[in-house]
Amino acid sequence: MKRVLLVIVLLLVTLLLWGLLTSGSNILPFLVPSPSPEQTSATTNPQQLTPSVSPSPSEAPSPTITVSPSPTPFIYPPPSPGDPFEVRYHPDGGLYVGDLISLEVIAPPEFLNDAAEVIVEIGSTEQVVLGPVEFAPFGIAGRPQATLMWAWDTSGLQPGEYTLTYTITPQEFTWDETISLLPQSQYPAPEPDADWAYFHSECCTFHYISATAAEWDLERLVDIADQQARLVAAHFDVDFSAPIPITLMPRVLGHGGFAGREIYISYLERNYAGDSFPMVVHHEMVHILDARLGGDYRPTLFVEGLAVYLTGGHFKPEPLMPRAATLLDQGIYIPLTELADNFYPSQHEIGYLQAGALVEFMVITWGWDGFSDFYRGIPAPENSSPSQSIDLALQENFGISFAHLEELFVAELSRMQLNPEMVSDVRLTIDYYDTVRRYQQALDPSAYFMTAWLPNIEEMRQEGILADLLRKPSNPENIALEAIFVQADKHLRTGNYSQVDVHLRAINAVLDAMDEFDLYPFARHSLAADHYAITLALLDEGYELISAEIENENARVQAGTPGDKSVSLQLVKVASQWQVQPVFSGVELGNYRFPVRDFLFVPFPMAALALTTR
Repeated sequence: MKRVLLVIVLLLVTLLLWGLLTSGSNILPFLVPSPSPEQTSATTNPQQLTPSVSPSPSEAPSPTITVSPSPTPFIYPPPSPGDPFEVRYHPDGGLYVGDLISLEVIAPPEFLNDAAEVIVEIGSTEQVVLGPVEFAPFGIAGRPQATLMWAWDTSGLQPGEYTLTYTITPQEFTWDETISLLPQSQYPAPEPDADWAYFHSECCTFHYISATAAEWDLERLVDIADQQARLVAAHFDVDFSAPIPITLMPRVLGHGGFAGREIYISYLERNYAGDSFPMVVHHEMVHILDARLGGDYRPTLFVEGLAVYLTGGHFKPEPLMPRAATLLDQGIYIPLTELADNFYPSQHEIGYLQAGALVEFMVITWGWDGFSDFYRGIPAPENSSPSQSIDLALQENFGISFAHLEELFVAELSRMQLNPEMVSDVRLTIDYYDTVRRYQQALDPSAYFMTAWLPNIEEMRQEGILADLLRKPSNPENIALEAIFVQADKHLRTGNYSQVDVHLRAINAVLDAMDEFDLYPFARHSLAADHYAITLALLDEGYELISAEIENENARVQAGTPGDKSVSLQLVKVASQWQVQPVFSGVELGNYRFPVRDFLFVPFPMAALALTTR
């Protein structure tokens, strides 16, 4: 009888505590209200398609926020002391004793003097002089800069501040910059325990860094790559003559993949360039085999178009010609001569889509063998443009000019039926990657594809260099915006176009505010403000945000710690503050959830109840 009375008393205490919670008391933060159906936000409901005529994210008005702004003002980097020159230091994300430091000395756009050089003097107990190094075009954009690759070995130095004196000759323009070297003991995780590793598969030799997502998911990635290699070999009816070297990079560079003698693919949990490993590896494998088969001259229009066509899409599987017809219908089609002569500077997604659709049209019209003979026989230009070389090959193989080919291509696209869903998808795909590149230029410049920082990764492996790939900008603003990208990519791949639009508007609102030097840039949009606040709350708990699904006052997130796999967490907003909830396998009663991690975290009344009912 006493036991029954005790149970009743404990139940009454529990009900009293529920009453305190529902009256607004925060006495039990471990009780998480479950949203009722009428409270569920629009983010969880199916959405109507966004009209194709809606404005781009950067043009759209931002909603008034309902949460407090950033707790501290955003600090903008000071103007470069070498104005009009700019210096970028590598690795990104902090410099430490023991680093091999590289420097990019970037000249103003109008500066390109073959005689110009830079010399760098480093003040320390022993004077160090780097250079002279000449200025030269850098990257796809041909940016004028002097590149000092792994020029300053900081091994054996003391932590602290160092003054670097830059001198541009023959102009004799000089300025000083001060940088800080952090103690080697403070190397960020997972660097102290990480190393290069490799794995041989049926098709490939995988190179990766341990304690990263590539290691955790290696078995799955190997299976995908082997399957894609078989498909690519079947396209060309020829096997790869040697294993394909694939380096899995734990940071975003460019759009997530590129190929030379090897394949390099970004693979990480917070991949803001989009999660499409099978598509990227297939695309880059086409480049490898295409290059081995050779040809007199392979214009970029057809090199990239062939890879998109044989992959069945660019960033995801997609019907190429109907999507190219959407470009024509929307008035954003790029004339083929212009595209052929300026492929990489052209709008990236439009160019790749049109190139893939053009190859598809030519294969449909003249067959695979007909296209292949044309493509591998395009003459190398002699004082001519790529479009002129294409024109000569077309006349020789098919008896038509490049202009006539475009007339046939456009006529076929004009006959195609469009649908609003595809129009939205094409428009938002373009907006998504335009926003990615805008973010990179503002907050992750080493990743921007036109001037990407691409050190010799083969040499990195040989010398055991990790930091140039492991470190990246990881400030709260980077984490928050990249997490919004990750969620936008998920919505884009599932066709939830209205939410893609909302997420891109949030990112662009923050970037607009930063362009205006707003002290509270994340306060421009409620979704951005929530992501920033969640990022800070997780950092306080030792986690980095990967992605978040926010519903009213609750958020389900993926978060990780460097060197460990991500976990699922739940946060709740209490008095406009996001709080991390204990990890639990909970018990729900009514509208409330009891999170139970272990016996110590069971609310006392429920723990006693468990004891008395055994």
